[in-house]
Amino acid sequence: MPEQYIGLKEVINKQLEVNQPVLTEEQMEQVNFTLIEALHTNKQVYLPYYKRGQCITETGYIQFVDSLGDLFIFIDDVFELKNKMRLSELIDVRLA
Repeated sequence: MPEQYIGLKEVINKQLEVNQPVLTEEQMEQVNFTLIEALHTNKQVYLPYYKRGQCITETGYIQFVDSLGDLFIFIDDVFELKNKMRLSELIDVRLA
């Protein structure tokens, strides 16, 4: 029986998957601008991002941005842990 539940869960998760949104050049520039602004002002941000077929939103503070390396580091608001993320995974960035 447990195998059936695992299989059903996988089927349901596959149905809930979405394609990664594609950002325009203007949207990517706005994301970079907001990241840099949040870094310099130490303001909290909302970080909607795409991972494994899902759109997830976290809140936190930007600690480091490397546009050329497609990487940024943020400290999440819940556990105050450092998280590395690729800029290409971001869907949007908004100041809180």
